[in-house]
Amino acid sequence: MQDFIQKLPKVELHLHIEGTLEPELMFELAKRNQVNIPFNTPEEVRAAYQFTNLQSFLDIYYQGADVLIHEQDFFDLTWAYLLRCQADHVIHTEIFFDPQTHTARGIAFETIINGISGALTKAKQELGISSHLIMCFLRHLSEADAIETLQQALPYKDKIIGVGLDSSEKGHPPEKFTRVFQMARDAGFIPVAHAGEEGPASNIDDALNLLGVQRVDHGVRCVEDEKLVQQLAETRMPLTVCPLSNIKLCVFDNMQQHNIVELLRKGLCVTINSDDPAYFGGYMTDNFMAVANAHPMSHSELAQFTLNAIEASFISAEEKSRMTSEVTAYLSNFRAA
Repeated sequence: MQDFIQKLPKVELHLHIEGTLEPELMFELAKRNQVNIPFNTPEEVRAAYQFTNLQSFLDIYYQGADVLIHEQDFFDLTWAYLLRCQADHVIHTEIFFDPQTHTARGIAFETIINGISGALTKAKQELGISSHLIMCFLRHLSEADAIETLQQALPYKDKIIGVGLDSSEKGHPPEKFTRVFQMARDAGFIPVAHAGEEGPASNIDDALNLLGVQRVDHGVRCVEDEKLVQQLAETRMPLTVCPLSNIKLCVFDNMQQHNIVELLRKGLCVTINSDDPAYFGGYMTDNFMAVANAHPMSHSELAQFTLNAIEASFISAEEKSRMTSEVTAYLSNFRAA
């Protein structure tokens, strides 16, 4: 199963680029930019990655982001992730970034977007990995702040395909951002949102009905509402699930309790993603392996996660067809061998 999963073509739809900052690169950038961080070694950083909930993770996540200052820093961060994609046979990725995390520190929007998009362009040319970029609003900040961020993004609309909503779900329901999502949709951005991770199933309903999202990020608490589960299955509304993240943040106690395979077998368009892999202990292959080790699955079911991700992606119909053929050919060849 390890060999099958390692070489399986994959598509990632839920990845925070700031969450790929490995401790070694954090130290390299801290030294390069003369930024003080509250750790002495990469090992100390990893030892601090014992989270009790989403907020305990976010506290250290924002500390780590302080080392990202120059365009080259954002390029190096993104390029390091894309090399991981190459190793894991990720053929397409749709990346989140959090501009407010950086603009609040005085970093220009242009610096962030040019660094990230420069690496994405290079990956397409040199690694054959296609990508899209999605700008997230931080839900613990005000909607006015989100609107200001949306205005900053408009000159770079050719580099940003969508808008999302991340950070602390508790206490910050979707309705807080109804107006900015309407503005974003009017401007031509595709809307997605984190919902139903720490927050209740009703947040998923609200993300669909109030924000008009075309994908739900996480969404695992949909099982609290059987009618919602049926609706998600019938409409093929994608859920971008992050298994290792869910365990690390105590959404489930262990992978055996995780409901992703149950949702797959109920016909939902669930996908496997890595979320913040530097903090949660695994990139795409690691997440696939964790699910497969906890739940007996067929090769076809594992491949279905990629087929679902292709269906849920924001690429063209032609590209979807090409990638689907690549996955089905891989599955057929593996069986034949």
